[in-house]
Amino acid sequence: MFSLDFIGVFMFIAGFIIGLGAVIVIDVHGFLGRTSSYWTEATTRTHKVTKPLIWIGIFLTIIGGTILYRNEPFSGIPLYHALIAVGLILNGLFLTFYVSPFLLKREQEGEQGALLPSSLQRKITVSFILSDLGWWCGLALLVFYLTETV
Repeated sequence: MFSLDFIGVFMFIAGFIIGLGAVIVIDVHGFLGRTSSYWTEATTRTHKVTKPLIWIGIFLTIIGGTILYRNEPFSGIPLYHALIAVGLILNGLFLTFYVSPFLLKREQEGEQGALLPSSLQRKITVSFILSDLGWWCGLALLVFYLTETV
């Protein structure tokens, strides 16, 4: 049967595949949508799919990390992963409860192709950068942990 470590690593990696993959898709759409009404509308539609996938990825990585690090002290890489997870959750809350309702409201009003206000674009850009850094650094830490403990 599968060991608990196998299940933990599998869930951790599955979370990165799902979450980081969705982040890359929405970030590319968002980048293209900064100056294009076509891509702004595409981003509004795409975020309906990527948003739940990012949350699934976050939860899978948290569950996988909890299983994998169950016998580790809460310091070093496990602590860094926990801090990254908190950052990603806070960032996700901003995107889910501030940006997403704004986009959906504009869509209902038939304004889904209108470019976003520059102040919101700046906030979203910072959010995307934090998200990318969190996901990529988290993945790098996992690879480092796995290669150093084998």
